Amino acid sequence: MKHVKQYTSYALGAFGHDAFYATLSTYLMIFITSQIFDTSNKAFNSHMIYMVSTMMMVIRIIEIAFDPMIGGAVDNTDTRWGKFKPWLMTGATISSIMLIIIFTDFGGLTTSNPTLYLVLFGLTYVVLDIFYSFKDISFWSMLPALSTEEDVRAKFGTIGRLGSTIGAQAVPIAIVPLVVWFSSIFSGAKNGTETHAGWVGFAVVIAAVSFLGALATTLGTKESKTLIREDTEKTSVIGIFKALGKNDQLMWLAVSYFFFALGYVVTNSLLLYYFTYVMGAAKQFTYAGWLMAILGVISVSLFPTIVAKVHRKAIYVGGIVMMIIGYAVFLFAGTNSVAVMIAIAIFFFPYPMIFLAALMTITDAVEYGQWKNGTRNESVTLAVRPLIDKLAGAFANGIVALAAVHSGMVGAAKAGGVSAHQLMVFKSFMFYAPVILIVIAALIYFFKVSLTEDRHKKIVAELEKKLRAKKDEEEKTAEN
Repeated sequence: MKHVKQYTSYALGAFGHDAFYATLSTYLMIFITSQIFDTSNKAFNSHMIYMVSTMMMVIRIIEIAFDPMIGGAVDNTDTRWGKFKPWLMTGATISSIMLIIIFTDFGGLTTSNPTLYLVLFGLTYVVLDIFYSFKDISFWSMLPALSTEEDVRAKFGTIGRLGSTIGAQAVPIAIVPLVVWFSSIFSGAKNGTETHAGWVGFAVVIAAVSFLGALATTLGTKESKTLIREDTEKTSVIGIFKALGKNDQLMWLAVSYFFFALGYVVTNSLLLYYFTYVMGAAKQFTYAGWLMAILGVISVSLFPTIVAKVHRKAIYVGGIVMMIIGYAVFLFAGTNSVAVMIAIAIFFFPYPMIFLAALMTITDAVEYGQWKNGTRNESVTLAVRPLIDKLAGAFANGIVALAAVHSGMVGAAKAGGVSAHQLMVFKSFMFYAPVILIVIAALIYFFKVSLTEDRHKKIVAELEKKLRAKKDEEEKTAEN
């Protein structure tokens, strides 16, 4: 293939990027609830978990307001390496270092000086979140810059999502074996016991993978140069928010995707709790990871064929219907391992396709905004998807903390210690509420998002014709 080197480089970057995101959005909270605050004082444990989860949620919500400005900073960058790569590598380096630090107890401060621990945790999380945002926005906003052709862009999006799917699912596959192995190496733990040091070792691995993936993308991709991409100008802070607000298709997609992402992330984040405290089979979680990885590869690989036949709207809405069926199977699965795996398969299989449908709609909104408003904002537009994921992740962290505490799934709790009432509370968090959220997402996308593939092609053709005529006129004027 013509772009095989770039496809591979982009996929490697996506692999490391989503391994990092899965660790930060899902497993950091598990580390905090099961390892950091596992003292004999249950009231202290619950209080500190609430404090940390609230802090994470507040920091992310506040920082999210700056994401469009981060996108604007990337858009306004002009270097010999392009606009994206300097931010990609800076963000990857600093966020990787901060990830390792945040997976520690800061030298025992969690018990010796809890207040100082909260201060240092908060500062570390702020730095991590800001530079992760630079990395996230610069990486995914490269997509419309790699090509304006619908088929090539779809291939970049597909191969990128393939890498990110494998990266995200590699974490549940590897987390338990890695944490146990590092616990044995650094702490001398036996019989599958997990220790703080084991989790730190795991964080080092993820940080290295994230950094190396960003390096691969930096060295192996190249921005395209076209008339459409050249029609850009620096955007002010006010202009950034105006550009977003006037792009109605981007805004409707954003609302729909937020409800979808929140429902999915909450369920996905509570999955390990289900295996650990409901089934009493934490080690089987690795098999779930393998299952999701295999299905993710299949799902992403099928996307180009399916989207060519039924288009994005059918994939987005139909995929959500399939996920609802998965929820129904989950409710009847109980602790039966086979039934649980079937439920996971039905629930997870459409997720990568839904993500791709949303991502390609947002990507096409770059040209839609340029056509409608007269300005092209690549990173500002593509910043919306990371912004939504982080917002959903922030709320999900708080929800997961509430679910863990109110369901008695913290510290050294065991599967047999969860009461029927606590199990019902847990299912409300993991199943019932997320179903409502994703149904709302499907309805909004179906009735409000009208930026189809065919409409985008017409917009691109119209832009090219207009800009070519403008360039010809400028050349004639220069000659005279």
